[in-house]
Amino acid sequence: MGEKGRRSAVRLTARGAIALALVSTLVGYVLTALFGIEHIVGAAFVVSSTLGALLVNRRELLSLVVTPPLVFFCATLFVELGRAFGSVSIVQSLALGLYTSLTRGAPWLFAGAAVVLAVTWRRGLRDNVRELRAELKAGAELPRPRQPFVPEPEGYFEPKVYGTPRNDD
Repeated sequence: MGEKGRRSAVRLTARGAIALALVSTLVGYVLTALFGIEHIVGAAFVVSSTLGALLVNRRELLSLVVTPPLVFFCATLFVELGRAFGSVSIVQSLALGLYTSLTRGAPWLFAGAAVVLAVTWRRGLRDNVRELRAELKAGAELPRPRQPFVPEPEGYFEPKVYGTPRNDD
């Protein structure tokens, strides 16, 4: 089977892949609450992050590779905010819940980030980084136009009246 035969017809934008990971992680939290199995959240996060890395457009690999920690944190924050609203001290409950959930999910977070990095590196992340460096280098070589200091005109902060006054005679 050739290269074209192995490619998936489905392609995601970086936003789509990030949304997939976020929704899957939230669903993992719901399933954990229903069944009491703590590893569902982490497994859902790793699987959805990997799937997103496999399906994202190649030109958006760089945008995707930096987001797994943020996705996991946002999902955890959302869930812990929901839990904290039912307690006496919302701030204390939120802080303790975030600490506990992020500590418990750290191995899954690192695994998901490592898998995403490995998959995107294999799919061409190196080329995206090279292109970004070339763009930044080309932008840095352009001379910057010098802007002379122009003081604000007199009365700049005074209110202006637009239009003409109406005559209601």
